[in-house]
Amino acid sequence: MTPSGSRIVLVRHGQSRATVEGFAGGERGCLGLTDLGRRQARTLAERWAATAELGPVARLVSSTLRRAVETAEILAPALGLAIVEDAALNEMEPGEGDGLPWDEWERRYGYFDLAAEPFRPLSPGGESWAGFGLRATTALAGLGRAEEGTTVVVCHGGIIEQSFVLGFGLAAQTPPGSHIVTPPNTSVTEWWAHVQEGGVLAWRLLRFADAAHLVTLDATGRHPAADR
Repeated sequence: MTPSGSRIVLVRHGQSRATVEGFAGGERGCLGLTDLGRRQARTLAERWAATAELGPVARLVSSTLRRAVETAEILAPALGLAIVEDAALNEMEPGEGDGLPWDEWERRYGYFDLAAEPFRPLSPGGESWAGFGLRATTALAGLGRAEEGTTVVVCHGGIIEQSFVLGFGLAAQTPPGSHIVTPPNTSVTEWWAHVQEGGVLAWRLLRFADAAHLVTLDATGRHPAADR
């Protein structure tokens, strides 16, 4: 790897209660991790402590959603770092439907195709896919242009999807699921970013959805079901 540049290690949070219990988990509604989610995070922390595969890590950043913060809190001792929370790395803001069970959400707001209506908010006061994309890619580009070194970011499936929009130069309204599958909980996706001559930010994907540590949690080798 070229010495100069920023290494960005994106970690998807552990399994969340919102997904298992079936409700919208925004800033108000997120109730954090399940027991399995905490085990997933501890397994990744143990892997990093044993392998030292990341080398020196300069920063540990987390979304402000409880499921991400709890994951980061479990990883922090293995990295020897305090957590910096950044709401710009949160999942899509659901709006007034935050915390509703999904059947009640459907009754009130219905569902729609994000690809067909990228500017429509999820519910009143919520984000659209296009608005979320602008927020997410701006935050990721900021990390790419930040100080050199390795930054670990505990975030969400949507943020990781948007890293591909940014890193591969995809259309801004590229719908979720059209180019990548949502990676498993606590999987690792790694980018290297470098500011080229003329100020252009170039990206290189180093690994995607590395979840080798999760195999130990399931004797069949299957990864637990993904959630946002």
